Order: sequence, then structure tokens, then C-alpha cells
Amino acid sequence: MPYNKKSVFKLARLSVAMVIAGCSSLALADQYSDAAKQWVGEEFTPSTLSQQQQMDEMAWFTEAAKPFRGMEINVASETITTHEYESKTLAKAFFEITGIKVNHDLIQEGDVVEKLQTQMQSGRNIYDAYVNDSDLIGTHFRYGKVVPISDFIKGEGKDVTLPTLDLEDFIGLSFTTGPDGKIYQLPDQQFANLYWFRADWFERADLKEKFKAEYGYELGVPLNWSAYEDIAEFFSEKVKTIDGERVYGHMDYGKKDPSLGWRFTDAWLSMAGAGDKGIPNGVPVDEWGIRVEGCNPVGSSVERGGATNGPAAVYATAKYVEWLKKYAPPEAPGMTFGEAGPVPAQGSVAQQIFWYTAFTADMTKPGLPVVNEDGTPKWRMAPSPRGPYWEEGMKLGYQDTGSWTFLNSTPLDRRQAAWLYAQFVVSKSVSLKKTLVGLTPIRESDINSQAMTDAAPKLGGLVEFYRSDARVQWTPTGTNVPDYPKLAQLWWQYVAEAASGEKTPQQAMDGLAAAQDKVLTRLERSGAQGECGPKLNPKQDASYWLNQPGSPKAKLANEKPQGKTIAYKDLIAQ
Repeated sequence: MPYNKKSVFKLARLSVAMVIAGCSSLALADQYSDAAKQWVGEEFTPSTLSQQQQMDEMAWFTEAAKPFRGMEINVASETITTHEYESKTLAKAFFEITGIKVNHDLIQEGDVVEKLQTQMQSGRNIYDAYVNDSDLIGTHFRYGKVVPISDFIKGEGKDVTLPTLDLEDFIGLSFTTGPDGKIYQLPDQQFANLYWFRADWFERADLKEKFKAEYGYELGVPLNWSAYEDIAEFFSEKVKTIDGERVYGHMDYGKKDPSLGWRFTDAWLSMAGAGDKGIPNGVPVDEWGIRVEGCNPVGSSVERGGATNGPAAVYATAKYVEWLKKYAPPEAPGMTFGEAGPVPAQGSVAQQIFWYTAFTADMTKPGLPVVNEDGTPKWRMAPSPRGPYWEEGMKLGYQDTGSWTFLNSTPLDRRQAAWLYAQFVVSKSVSLKKTLVGLTPIRESDINSQAMTDAAPKLGGLVEFYRSDARVQWTPTGTNVPDYPKLAQLWWQYVAEAASGEKTPQQAMDGLAAAQDKVLTRLERSGAQGECGPKLNPKQDASYWLNQPGSPKAKLANEKPQGKTIAYKDLIAQ
């Protein structure tokens, strides 16, 4: 080859550029590796993984993120402690380890649903991923707007799916799986709706003796609603004051507000026993009173085979109203969910039948009237008591499962980058620490860890509940609900009519059942939900359905059987 001075200079410049690029690449690799080492060593502890296994996961994230480095993505979730930790701490860690910037917006739960709904309807990408309650599983599998996780990880998301994700380790996967067997969402946090009580008061000899003399059985954790009612009456009307302070046997809320809907849709009717047997949700009638045949919702009212206005649902509504007015603090009927939540921690409430474990962290703060000087709680949580219509094999309460949800309207590269972040915040490297911060466990391995055993004495029964078989009876809204946003907004308006006394419980639930049937009819006519959309039954006389086995159930002759309780130590032993 003839000598060419320009070619030599060009090659020389190219060689220098390659060396510089190589050095720059190495420096970047070191930068991400150093960041991972710092986060693993200082923040992501404890973990069920060894530090080397954590570093291996972090290295995988760094490598998988290369095509998306420099990208800025947007995700949204409701505002709870777990998501605050993700937004403020884990998003920063993810950026330093991967180079992908995440704007993790914290907004109200209703706003999350509204944004999600808008994106589904318009096809315009608002957020690249949502932490959306699995309550919308019936909506997601019918409308075809959500990318099923199980499809994504085998197809377009295969190269960005963490090898150690371990789906089988997630305790809430059945809640995010549709009737077609596909996993639509990935659980990010879970908390249950349980019974809460002042264990210190329940153990006082003078109160135990007084209760036994009054009601003929032991003061303890109520196993049925009859006992709950007796205990509520006991503290509110027989005891009245403890250590000079006014006390109450019940806490709730009743203001006409969207949060009043959660009070019921979060499985109040199932606690009374309104639905059918079946886990995670009743078959064919679920805890909302909606009947499904095959995959088609066929009615909410008793006249169509539903149970929303059946005797069990009316009983549940009547008890909600009665207890709120007779046994809760006088300000409770005017409170919203957010206003009522902190009240038990103030020390004047003996028990609460409808209490979310998401409040655990706030209930264990030093200095509270309900926390001992050594940091252990004066209260405990336990499985909820059962209403008289409840039967073995039914769900017993509600469990919130906020889950990562991806829409097909999100551009693929943004969806893949957001999927990396979603996996990061639920990875085994991170999940145990996140669980200890927010107390919303999602992994079996975390629940059974030594760290959770060590934390258990200060968590009032949370660890014991999640380690027990009982936890499977607390489930989110299921697949019978075909359009959660449209149907959920009806509940608070009709429940408020009963709470205010404007309507009787029967009238309020009749109105709700009719309103739900109207929405189901509109969905049927639209045809937007395909082969699994509603196909309403013709109306028949209510007696026809009430005489059939299962739900809707005929009115019981005795809705207040003998109260039953159990000592907390015996409950834990079980």
C-alpha cells in the first residue's frame, strides 16, 4: 500500500478517540459500580440476599439500562409511606446506578385512577407506569389497554426482565391474575384491613371481670360481630372513662366524601357474609354483590341474581350506621377517611373493626399514648370478626395490593425503562428494607426473614398475620367488577344516604344496586369489553334468587347470635 500521510494522521486520531472513549466507558462503569456499592452497603440493608448477590443484581440493572441511559421517565402512585420511600430514596438510587432519571409523582389515589383512566381512553401517554390498585384487575383484563406482565416478560420486555425477579415469591400474584391466567400487574405493596384493639385494656382484670358479669363471656378478640357490638357497647356505655379520660368502643367515619366508598367497597359486605364462598373472591357472587356467569357480569340487584341489596348487605349497612352513631366519638360521623385514621392513636378508642395495617408505622411512633416507653405497642391487630351471614370458605376482609401497571399507549422504550424501575423497587436487594420502612410486605422471603422476626414485637401482630394461613382470606376487589372507576364512584353517594339517615339501609342499597345495574347495562350496550363484558340477567322476583343456594342469602331469623371471643395469646398460638 502506498504511503499516505493523511491516512496515517486519520488512523492516529481514531486510535486516540478510541482510547478516550474506552477510558470514558470504564470511568462510567466505575461510577455506576461505586454508586451500587455505596447504596448496598449503606441503605439496602437488611436484605435476604448476601451483599455479593445484591451487587450482582445492581450490576444487571446497570447493564440492562445502557440503551435507556439519559432518559427521563414519569411514574405515579398514591401517597403512602412505602411510595414516599420509593419517590425520595429509591428513585435517586436507581438514577445513580442506572443513569435513568425517574420522576416518581405522589398523588391521591383518586387522581391515580383518573390519570390512568384518561390515558386508557385517550391513548395519550401521561405516565410511563402506574402503581395502581389491583382492584382494577376486572377492568384491565376486559378493556385490553394494559400490557400483561406475563406477556411482556416473554416478549418485548424479555431482555429487560431481572433474572432474579422470582415471581413465585410475591404473595399477591393471585390478585393480579385475570381469569385468562395472565398476570396483568406486578405487586409493589400490600396492606390488609384488620381488627385493631387496645390489648392493655383488654387484659385489665377489673375490665375483664366487669365484662364477664355483664355479657356472660370473656373479654377478648371478637370472633363474630355480636361480640364486637357487645365490646363496643361495653366501653362506650358501661366503662365510659379510663384513667379519667372519655373512651369509646368503636371508631369509624361517615362524611359524604369519596373515601366513604372505600369503607364499603373494601370488602365490608364480605365481612358480614354477603357474597359466595371462594378465594380470592366469591363465586359466582363477589363481595360487591355482583354475580358473574362464566366471565360475564349478569347483575348486581337481587332481582338479577346479585346481592348488593340482599339481606346480608342491608344488615352490614345497618350495623355500620348503628355503630357509628351509638359507639363512636361524636365527631366521627362528620369525618373522612383521612381525618378518622389518626384517631385511635390518640388513645381514646378501645377497638376498630375496620383498620388498615398501612397505619402500623404511624401507630408505633415513640411518645404516642398507645405506645409503651420501650417502644412496644399497647395495641394489637387480629383477624376481623365475622358477620352472621359469613360461611367457612369465604373471604373475610380486604387487602390492598398496589401494583405496577403498564399501558400499551406508552412507547415501548419508555415502558421498558419504567419496567426496569418497577423491578428495581421490588427486587430482593431492596424489598426487605422497603418493607421495614413502609410495613407493606410483598415477598414471602421478606416476611419469613430474621429481620421481620426481630421487628415483630413492635408491630402489634403484623408479622404474625402475614406469616399465617389466614392472610389468604383478605383479598382485593376481584374480576367480577368490570369497570372499577365507573362503579366505585357510585358507592359513596348511596352509603352517605344511609349514614346521614336520609334513607334507610334497605333504600340506600336498593338505590346502589339499581345504579350498578344501570352502569352494567351501558357497558353491555357499548360492547367495549368484548366477550367478557356484562350480559345482564332479566329481572325476576327477588324470592326466586333468595331461595337458591348461595348468595344472595335469605334473611336470617337471628342476626345476633351469641357473642364469641378468643384470648389474643390463643389466637396467635393457632
